[in-house]
Amino acid sequence: MKKLLFAACVAAVIPASAMAQNVGKCGWGSKLMDGQSGIAPQVLAVTTNGTSGNQTFAITTGTSGCTQDGVVRSNWRTAMFIDENVTKIARDMSVGEGETLESLASLLGMNDADKAVFFQVAKENFEVIFPSDSVSSYEVMASLKRVFEGNDILAGYSHLI
Repeated sequence: MKKLLFAACVAAVIPASAMAQNVGKCGWGSKLMDGQSGIAPQVLAVTTNGTSGNQTFAITTGTSGCTQDGVVRSNWRTAMFIDENVTKIARDMSVGEGETLESLASLLGMNDADKAVFFQVAKENFEVIFPSDSVSSYEVMASLKRVFEGNDILAGYSHLI
C-alpha cells in the first residue's frame, strides 16, 4: 500500500514539476503556443509539456528548443529592465548609442563586438521596434526578439529577450 501511495505521489509531482519549469521556450507545448499571449496559451503550453512528458525527453536529447548545457534561461530580468526603461531605450535606440542601450546589451551578456552590431541594428530597426509612441514594453520585446532572430550575429541572444 505504501508503495502504491508513493508511486501516485511521484506521478502527480513529475507533471507538476515540468509545468512549473516551463522556461526558455522549451518543449512541444511552448513550440505549439509560440508567439501567443494570454493565460490560455500559457496553460495549454505547460499542460502539453507536463502531461506528455515531452519536456523531460527534450531536455535529455537537446530537442524541441531545450538545451543540455545545464543553464535555465529566463527573460524576466530583460522584461523588467525594458519595462522600467522603455522611454530611455527608445531614445538610445533612435541614435544607436547610450547608457541604457549599453546596460541592455550587458544584461543580455553581449561581448563588445556584438554590442556594436546591436547598436547599429537597433538604430536601423528603430521604427520596427518602436512603431508608435504608445508601444508597450511587451511589444518592444517581441519586436526586438524578431529583429535579433533576423540577424546572424544577434540571433544567439534572442532567447534572452
